[in-house]
Amino acid sequence: MFAQYFANRRLRFPHQALLSFVILFVSSGLAAVAIIYPLALRPTTFPLKIGDVAPQDIPAPKAITYESQVLTEQAREDAANSVAPVYLPADPSIARRQVENMKVAINYITAVRADTFGSPQQKANDLQQISSIKLQTDTISRILSLNDSRWEAVQQEAMNVLEQMMRNTIRQDRLNDTLRSIPTLISFSMSEEQASIVSDLVSGFVVPNSPYSPEQTEAARQTKRDAVLPIMRSYMAGETVVLRGQVITPASWEALSQFNLVRPQNHNLDIIAAVALVIISASFLGLYFYRFRPNLLLDLRSLVLIALVFLIFLFGARLIIPNRTVLPYLYPLAAFGLTIAAVYNLEIGLVFSLILSLLAAYGLSSNLDLTFYYTLSSLCGILILNRAHRVANFFWAGMAAGAAGAAVILAYRLPDSATDWIGLVTLIGAAFFNGLASASLALLLQYLFSQLLGLTTALQLLEISRPDHPLMQYILRNAPGTYQHSLQVANLAEQAAEHIHADAMLTRVGALYHDAGKAANPQFFIENQVPGKLNPHDDMDPSLSSATIIHHVIDGLVLAKKYRLPPRIRDFISEHHGTMLTRYQYTRALEAAGNHPELVNPEHFRYPGPRPQSRETALLMLADSCEARARAELPKDETELHNLIKCVFDRCLQEGQLDDTCLTLRDISLTAESFAATLQGIYHQRINYPELSHGAEKLDVSSPENISLETPILPSQVPPSSEQS
Repeated sequence: MFAQYFANRRLRFPHQALLSFVILFVSSGLAAVAIIYPLALRPTTFPLKIGDVAPQDIPAPKAITYESQVLTEQAREDAANSVAPVYLPADPSIARRQVENMKVAINYITAVRADTFGSPQQKANDLQQISSIKLQTDTISRILSLNDSRWEAVQQEAMNVLEQMMRNTIRQDRLNDTLRSIPTLISFSMSEEQASIVSDLVSGFVVPNSPYSPEQTEAARQTKRDAVLPIMRSYMAGETVVLRGQVITPASWEALSQFNLVRPQNHNLDIIAAVALVIISASFLGLYFYRFRPNLLLDLRSLVLIALVFLIFLFGARLIIPNRTVLPYLYPLAAFGLTIAAVYNLEIGLVFSLILSLLAAYGLSSNLDLTFYYTLSSLCGILILNRAHRVANFFWAGMAAGAAGAAVILAYRLPDSATDWIGLVTLIGAAFFNGLASASLALLLQYLFSQLLGLTTALQLLEISRPDHPLMQYILRNAPGTYQHSLQVANLAEQAAEHIHADAMLTRVGALYHDAGKAANPQFFIENQVPGKLNPHDDMDPSLSSATIIHHVIDGLVLAKKYRLPPRIRDFISEHHGTMLTRYQYTRALEAAGNHPELVNPEHFRYPGPRPQSRETALLMLADSCEARARAELPKDETELHNLIKCVFDRCLQEGQLDDTCLTLRDISLTAESFAATLQGIYHQRINYPELSHGAEKLDVSSPENISLETPILPSQVPPSSEQS
């Protein structure tokens, strides 16, 4: 029955979809700026390199224990350098070779001394040409001046001293010490001049006989290096890593790198990574809007405000929490999700909270645990808050957010062997404070949202739905029939709203006030008229009668403004008749005109509208019409009731009254089923109660067959029990 209506459904707001995309694009760009550029009061990274001077004290953002490659390598180098060079055992062949070389040299010197044809200068020149030893000029002169017997004694003593010296182990690093010990080995029977010659001769032939072994030395050094265990370095959260004015050493630079506090020289990769995260987040949000098409897309003011508050929370997080220890766990990021869930719905709150949590903690030194901390605390708080029907819901949502945050802290801190228990308790306390602060801030923000956007929160709805509300009391006193009618319509529309997952509370409260204008002139509406009395419309001109009926919409808006009903409730007053005709008056006008439609202007009998703009006001229109017709026609069975509902729905669809709503074919079908079930309970068949004349025979209520389920039993009719008798 609704095929024609849905065949004509089209996307009516392409410009709104474009503007929504523009808002998403601009917000994504600003979000990228927030996570790319260092906005923090305490920067998370510093453009430092080894040898620079620290511009400020840099504390550790979290507790950490790591293996210091710099300190470990330094310790290994120190251990390797402590190893003494390794030398091989003394080689006797070296001693024999040097003794033989001395013999050759001494024989040559003896031959030069014995040369009778050479002059002293020629002899001195010949001795200076000896390759195996370099003799000083003074030594040569003294050698040439010795007589043969003394020379014989010198060469014999030199051979003895050399043999003694070469019998010992001589290393290269101790060669000088060995040479200095030569004079102590020369016989004291020799003169000073002879001892000097012996010392000079022997010194020229003393060489190391224990050679250095680079292979064994390196092996020993490697063994020492391998014996050094890795050096672990620990920092507590808040401990100063580098002091202001301190030169950045390799060890301090390594510590800063472990905390990701050193800004790389090439920032392009970080920019690409941040942009990629923003793009995937925006794509996820766009897919959600495309897949589920929430009503939020049709409200550009709401989109702009949500984007603005989202960016405020994001920029605030990037400004305050980096490079802090406790403050990240105090920042009330969950307040944004709680606010969105309270003002709109749970799904939108969950989606936006997930994205905000990912972006707020991205790139920080403890980004993993903070991401889970913000995400889980926000999601748990939103799930507990649900529709925020009471202030207590905010309290329990805050407690749930705090408990979730505390659980994340325990999950990430307890496995750490360097856990500071006082710090752990502090962070858990911060988590619960964060939850309660987020709930309190959300309570304030949802009020501001409702005032700025004209939205109606659950708390406002609960307040104005109380029977002691001044306008409700005004309706009850002046138009009790309208009050009862509004209650029936509210029940009918509320049940249908729950079936199609619309805002049931908003629908109910809007239905309670939709006919508030009738209280201004209650006698002109049938539900407030006393049966059997004259209907004032019978003697009125149809157009005037119609104007009087239509005017209850205007009167209702005046009363709503006077009693400060939210704008969303006023929509129910203005839209619940849409632009339909007052059919009774229009039909009377046609009859008065001799059934000539051209003589009657239907616009004089048409409600000013607008047509319903939401699913909730559409449900009210359908419920109002169905309840009025059911009360007037009193359908006798289920078939008549279904036909009545179908007739009302068909008329609204044919007149285009539902064209501006988001009702789907499934929604309308479920609404019809809900109306039928509710109306059957209200207008079911009842039995006629028997009347007893005075003195008539009393019913024997002791017989079960004489008792009806609807028959009231008076105390005097109850048969006495055995105990009473």
